[in-house]
Amino acid sequence: MNTKRSTIIALALSACATLALGQGKVLEQYLDEGVKSNLQLQQEELQYQKSIENLQQARALFMPHVAANFSYSVAEGGRKIQFPVGDLLNPVYNTLNQLTGSSSFPQVANQSIQFLPNDFHDTKVRVIQPILNPEIYFNYKAQQSLITVQQAQRNAYENELRYQIAAAYYQYLQSEDALVILRRTGSTLAELVRVNKTLVANQKATSDAALNAEYEQSKLEQQLTEAARNRDVARAWFNFLLNRDMQSDVIADTTMAATLRDTLDVQALTELALAQRQEIRQVQAGVEAMQHLVSLNQRSAMLPHLAAVGDLGYQGFYYKFNSDQRYWLVQFSLSWDLFKGGEKKSKTAQARLDQQITENKLAQLRHQIELQVIQTYRERASAKQSWATARAGVRLAEKAFQITSARYREGQALLLEFLDAQNRLTSARLNESVTLYELLRREAALQKTIAGI
Repeated sequence: MNTKRSTIIALALSACATLALGQGKVLEQYLDEGVKSNLQLQQEELQYQKSIENLQQARALFMPHVAANFSYSVAEGGRKIQFPVGDLLNPVYNTLNQLTGSSSFPQVANQSIQFLPNDFHDTKVRVIQPILNPEIYFNYKAQQSLITVQQAQRNAYENELRYQIAAAYYQYLQSEDALVILRRTGSTLAELVRVNKTLVANQKATSDAALNAEYEQSKLEQQLTEAARNRDVARAWFNFLLNRDMQSDVIADTTMAATLRDTLDVQALTELALAQRQEIRQVQAGVEAMQHLVSLNQRSAMLPHLAAVGDLGYQGFYYKFNSDQRYWLVQFSLSWDLFKGGEKKSKTAQARLDQQITENKLAQLRHQIELQVIQTYRERASAKQSWATARAGVRLAEKAFQITSARYREGQALLLEFLDAQNRLTSARLNESVTLYELLRREAALQKTIAGI
């Protein structure tokens, strides 16, 4: 089963490479430019870099924490400790003086020792090393999964951006193509107006022939104005996606139509989409993060926290650093939550619910992608058929116009017939242009749905 699936995916990848041929080198350059300059994608990249730093911070928790601590105390007053050293020693000293007949043993006063240390310092280097801490480990694993989430999110946005750029480019080419077609029609109408005016001047035609031709010319001017507006809007949107000046020139690539190829069947493309889509990778990483969160809450409720603490430094009265004040100390710290009112159990249950929610999202996403593949696949097939029909329509309209034009020159066709044939030819050419670039957009949409442009 796995071998069969791998074969299908390999074939589908080959199909995607074929799809990419339809883009052309000019569009590829624009796609690369858009990926580098788009501000939103740059923000996604910064978010990804932040997640890497979060992982680095989680990794640092495994390492020992080394810190230098300095403290110096000056105090006066406060509580005192009464030490009756005189009451204890003076009777003994009196007896010794009597026995020896001397005063070799002087009287000692009782001592009152201040509780707060005065002129006291503690200068040390402290090392804290976690030995057993499940929260550190599973937090690190969760951060690893979150990096994958952020990376997949960034890649998914890039895929969408590349599609938007390609679609905007095709829209611009379509609007530019419409202008070319209308200008071509304008040249024909201009010649018609010239001929009809000549005929009217020579009294071989009535003035309505020239007037009707000029009226068709005025209608075409309106169409040209609208087409120019559409071209300017399409160019501005395309430049916006590339983060360029809105009026920047756009290089047209007219070689793309010849590179279209058929793709594999919808089942193979669905397999590829499920294996390659960044959205699935993103949610899968989210499921893994939820699993680590469940383990974190389970283990933290069952296992203690153990750490070693080591001190090396100097401690004593007066700010001195000598052998009398030098010391070292090693401690082991163990903490274990035995009862917290069911808090840890509730957190574990909550984490499991979050995991189930994410798993449901993953299943739903798979179904959505399957539907998207079917929809874009059928839309591309329909667009391809429409383009083929439109191309055939252009050939028929051109032949009909040639015949009508010849008849009109010979005086065997009315002006209305000529204008009708001209309008049909213009409409056929515009329709062919629309269906061509619609096919290219559907091609890009299918490629985006499968694995990315």
